[in-house]
Amino acid sequence: MTDAELKQSCRHHLPGHRQPSPAELFSAMGDWCAARDVLHDVYGNGALIQEFEQKVARLLGFEAALFCITGTMTQATALRIACAERGSKLVALHPTSHILKHERGNHQLFDHFQALQIGDPHRPWTLDELKGIPDQLGAVALELPAREIGGQCPSWDELSAIKDYCRKQGIHLHMDGARLWETAAAYGRPAVEIAAGFDSVYVSLYKGIGGMGGAMLAGSAAFVAKAQEWYRRQGGNVYQRTPYVVAAAMQFDARLAAMPDYFKRTQWLYQVLREYPLLVPNPAQPQANMLHLHLPVSRERALQIRNRIAEQHSVWLFNGANHAALPGRSFVELYIGDHLLHLPDQRVREILTLWSDALAN
Repeated sequence: MTDAELKQSCRHHLPGHRQPSPAELFSAMGDWCAARDVLHDVYGNGALIQEFEQKVARLLGFEAALFCITGTMTQATALRIACAERGSKLVALHPTSHILKHERGNHQLFDHFQALQIGDPHRPWTLDELKGIPDQLGAVALELPAREIGGQCPSWDELSAIKDYCRKQGIHLHMDGARLWETAAAYGRPAVEIAAGFDSVYVSLYKGIGGMGGAMLAGSAAFVAKAQEWYRRQGGNVYQRTPYVVAAAMQFDARLAAMPDYFKRTQWLYQVLREYPLLVPNPAQPQANMLHLHLPVSRERALQIRNRIAEQHSVWLFNGANHAALPGRSFVELYIGDHLLHLPDQRVREILTLWSDALAN
């Protein structure tokens, strides 16, 4: 049985949201479209997609927003344009940024921009570290929350100081906001207030929202118009975007409304984890409805335990596991969504006990 099949067979899951089957999803999309007389867009021109773009723009406080088929294309394009406008091809990126870790050198191979690493790999970069870069920067990217370090965020005061500095220095400040809505719940502030002071913001339509794919780029009308042209040049001018937009739009409001509940459940989980010292959360206090759990076993052993518990108890603990810095240790990611939100407290404790006992043996 493959990992995907084993995961699908489990009755209970800790991470994320329930994933409907294609038949369930397409049926729900069809019903949603029929109830609203949705028509297909043509190359991005259509009432549904354009209204959704405007809605996201308003929520983030920008003049315009534009759908893009992938976040990878969205961010590389945004930073390329920012550098061209500011007269420098240098972009400061955290060592764990998605662009550096997961995009296979696209920014360099396609000559979008040149990357400079900023900050420590285990925490968000700081204003002092930004000030320490002697070069003229075209742009700097800030991920909120930073997934690869457990969903950490700078403090509100630090974030405000970074915004002020970039504005005064003429540096384009771009937000990797793939999980921005989660950050809004953690900061206790609306997304528009968090996005204020950024020059551009990328948000995902499938990560926390649960759509099929796609992203939005928000910024000034002129900036977004340039991005639209660059999407065409890179093959991103998809003929009909309706399926992606419908899959996100039909659950968008409900997902955003649930974000505070996901964060409250994350806070509850942190309290419970104090009873399980072999499951060590990072960060020490929740900063979004996601976290890393550090385990006293190797990556291979962590996966063996996950699969055994799945087979014997029909419980899926986590998706992937990662090597930790120390030998014989690993860490996993938990995104707190519908699954854990709706699991009874006692059942969660039983699952954590199973996991902890397996780690101890």
